Amino acid sequence: MVRLGHAAGGQQVHLVTQARRPMSEDIKYRQSRYLIMMGIRVVCFAIAIILYVEHLRWLILIPAIGAIFIPYFAVVFANGGREPDNMRGFMEYHMSLPAQRDRQSDKQSDDGQ
Repeated sequence: MVRLGHAAGGQQVHLVTQARRPMSEDIKYRQSRYLIMMGIRVVCFAIAIILYVEHLRWLILIPAIGAIFIPYFAVVFANGGREPDNMRGFMEYHMSLPAQRDRQSDKQSDDGQ
């Protein structure tokens, strides 16, 4: 008898969307994010120096705060480890076919035997 709706040998079926990114790709992503944040920090620092030279000392606070706090967030994000598994919304695929009944046993029950 052939069973439909079940994986061969009771194996679980996994969707491709459940696969994790390779470790090398994850490290590359974290490094690029860190470098971008450090680039923004350098720009904030340069703007703070320009504002100081132009005697706009009260405006220095905005880019200076960015230049001070961005490294903290950059390091936290870079050392945060792998990204979450993206499992929200994705579940293991289970076929939900209606159960098939044996036709001969149905005929026997219909005939009253």
